[in-house]
Amino acid sequence: MPLVQAHQRQGPYKLFDCLMLVLWNTIIANIVRRWDVLGRLGLPRHTGCWRLIKGNCTKVAEAVELQSMVRLMNPRLCLLWCGGAALVLLLLLATRPKEDEMEGIGDPVKGAARALHQAAAALLPPPASPGVSPPLLQKPQDANRAAAGASACARGKWVEGLAPLYIITPTIPRAEQIPELTRTAQTLMNVPNVVWIVSEDAPVPTQAVVNYLNETGLKTVYRRVMMPAKYQKVKNKPRGVANRLSGLEYIRENAKDGVFYFADDDNTYDIKLFEQMRWTQRVSMFPVGLVTKLGVSSPIVRDGRVVGFYDGWISKRRFPCDMAGFAVSVQYFLERPKATMPFKVGFEEDGFLRSLGIKPHEIEPLAFNCTKIWVWHTQTKKNQPALPVVQNKMTVGTNLDILKTKLWRGNGTTQGKVPSNGIKMV
Repeated sequence: MPLVQAHQRQGPYKLFDCLMLVLWNTIIANIVRRWDVLGRLGLPRHTGCWRLIKGNCTKVAEAVELQSMVRLMNPRLCLLWCGGAALVLLLLLATRPKEDEMEGIGDPVKGAARALHQAAAALLPPPASPGVSPPLLQKPQDANRAAAGASACARGKWVEGLAPLYIITPTIPRAEQIPELTRTAQTLMNVPNVVWIVSEDAPVPTQAVVNYLNETGLKTVYRRVMMPAKYQKVKNKPRGVANRLSGLEYIRENAKDGVFYFADDDNTYDIKLFEQMRWTQRVSMFPVGLVTKLGVSSPIVRDGRVVGFYDGWISKRRFPCDMAGFAVSVQYFLERPKATMPFKVGFEEDGFLRSLGIKPHEIEPLAFNCTKIWVWHTQTKKNQPALPVVQNKMTVGTNLDILKTKLWRGNGTTQGKVPSNGIKMV
């Protein structure tokens, strides 16, 4: 394409042509200047070549008004180059690793100074306040634990606009308390928007529990409440009822939406359970493994509706289920101010669900229509192999067909009488 038509093109092509013209003008001007020097010095020069170069330079300058174009384009070129340089600098700064992640990369003087500062902060105690004795020297492992807790808080497992999950965990002082709370906490750390309400049945707060809750980085609420004295003297004590009622009291006073769930510390949970229960509209239910000799407690589901219950202890319960087998909407609960849990051993779940006024056909089956087991009543003891699932014509074609294949049967030989009353239809 002739250079004289460069000003007719638009966009980046025009800019490219102008840059090429500037470069051509610079080269020709340097050549002309050198030929003038040779002429003044009396040195020989080729006349034909001189005329060709001088004519081309004159033709280009006259055709596109090169001098005015150069004056016009110079400010734009400067802005273009400055903008490009600034963009490259921003990209480099954005991709540059942080100082605390470089591990020795960078200025050795700054790195050594930073290492000395961190070592001094880890070894020297903080300045003591007036009237307060200085603490002991902080050990490196203590500093690492504190940093890990701060990192967990900084991760911020809280998503704006996502309904919260209120997890109510009753606990009692015992040798297995911290290990079982640890197992529960490690699961909840992988679930966003969790408020963990830990209610302890103890005369005084267990310091190990309080310390551990502070180290988890979770949003925790510690409550201490003891079983009423009149129930402490009976043989079969309604354990955990007062602690769960304390958690419900906190929800009534502080929660507005979301879902709450009774998660005992001696259970094992799959995080998929929490992902599904978050969308509970009223009351949702799901299977619980390792419950009684049947090995599972679950609603019986047909065509997406709860039509009965499979549990090792039916008795006179309308809702024979495990405490870990249902979740409740906070709003649905707040609309029923009389909802409560009775101090009656074996009937805590049934009494609470009755007080909500829920009907079996209104229950929302989770875990893929109750075909998956995502919570187990493991406890800290050895469980017996599950007894065979006894089915009748009412349960054939339900989720029990799948659940019975997921139960652990030990070495294949199961001892004990198979109960015939493990099914109740509604």
